Amino acid sequence: MPAVTVENPLTLPKVAASGDASARPVLAVTTAPSGVEGEGFPVRRAFAGINYKYLDPFIMMDQMGEVEYAAGEPKGTPWHPHRGFETVTYLIDGTFVHQDSNGGGGTIQNGDTQWMTAGSGLLHIEAPPESLVMSGGLFHGLQLWVNLPKADKMMDPRYQDIRGGQVQLLASPDGGALLRVIAGELDGHQGPGVTHTPITMIHATVRPGAEVTLPWREDFNGLAYVLAGRGTVGAERRPVHMGQTAVFGAGSSLTVRADDKQDGNTPDLEVVLLGGRPIREPMAHYGPFVMNSQAELKQAFEDFQAGRLGTVPAVHGM
Repeated sequence: MPAVTVENPLTLPKVAASGDASARPVLAVTTAPSGVEGEGFPVRRAFAGINYKYLDPFIMMDQMGEVEYAAGEPKGTPWHPHRGFETVTYLIDGTFVHQDSNGGGGTIQNGDTQWMTAGSGLLHIEAPPESLVMSGGLFHGLQLWVNLPKADKMMDPRYQDIRGGQVQLLASPDGGALLRVIAGELDGHQGPGVTHTPITMIHATVRPGAEVTLPWREDFNGLAYVLAGRGTVGAERRPVHMGQTAVFGAGSSLTVRADDKQDGNTPDLEVVLLGGRPIREPMAHYGPFVMNSQAELKQAFEDFQAGRLGTVPAVHGM
């Protein structure tokens, strides 16, 4: 996984929960079913089967790949609309190009993130560049949907291009865990992603046999999704492996531990840690729109059909 890293994590600022922090128990571990998205790239539905009260403000998350494409095989998504939430695309391997009808866009690869606030609505497309389609290659990433509160659902769209080198790098006290803070903050250390809904998003790499216990905001929920490897979560050491999501209960710290022996295709345990302040508002979700009522959903579809969410540029460079 070529996401941004360092040779010696001990040179980084250290983060650890205080001794009197209350450990978050593990409420459930679920296994993501596989599916197909866009023009045919494989995904794992990380939040499938989890009660929304434990996800709020997160709506869905797909692990895209990990897949080794042959020449001519890489795929993306066609032009499509969004309204009422934010999409976060974190690319670990490969290259993806984004363009939207609001003028946002760019190329991400190897640890970069694209953060698109759809707000009142736009059209966008994500696809591999022509060079990758011609050559094939490894592709692996995440797409996360973050809800917007009612007060922000119709805000002007916004696009953030977050380079891998901008993420806040931290480590556990013994250097056994490398923490990449993509958005939000951890123990006072701020990530580069600017969010409307208060959240924290971290990609952690935990070496075999290492354990990390992190302080976690008590007003946030807590989720851990395993990108690769095997380990345990919680003080009770509940087993988890690639493609599984752990749901944490209340408390002020959460624990992740890597098994002493990892799978042959990954040297470490790779985990995405998510936390957010629940919005606790009615949610009406259908396809590319996330609103507060069925009437607002109907309006979103009507606005899309009438061309009020933007138009596809004549030349999009894909």
